Amino acid sequence: MTPDPTSPTAAYVPPAPEARARLLDSIRFDLRGLVPAIAQQHDSGEVLMLAWMNRDSVEETLATGRACYFSRSRNRLWRKGETSGQVQRLVDLRVDCDGDTLLLLVDQT
Repeated sequence: MTPDPTSPTAAYVPPAPEARARLLDSIRFDLRGLVPAIAQQHDSGEVLMLAWMNRDSVEETLATGRACYFSRSRNRLWRKGETSGQVQRLVDLRVDCDGDTLLLLVDQT
């Protein structure tokens, strides 16, 4: 999704509409419309968090290049960093082999 995912200054390039649609179709959301998402720091491998995403949050993340999750307690989208200041810039989004878990490689600042 970026020209060089290892570069901390690489500009995020959103996937083409067809690729985005294929990616979204490959995700198996649960009965609540959610999928677990693990956020991992792209350069160190540090696991930052486990969160949940719905289709809208995945779409927003892919469109903007900034991690957006779904807050189950508040029942709304949660844009990482809007209150904490710890923004997660998307480097890559991967779907596991079963399609029921996401891995977001991010640069958290």
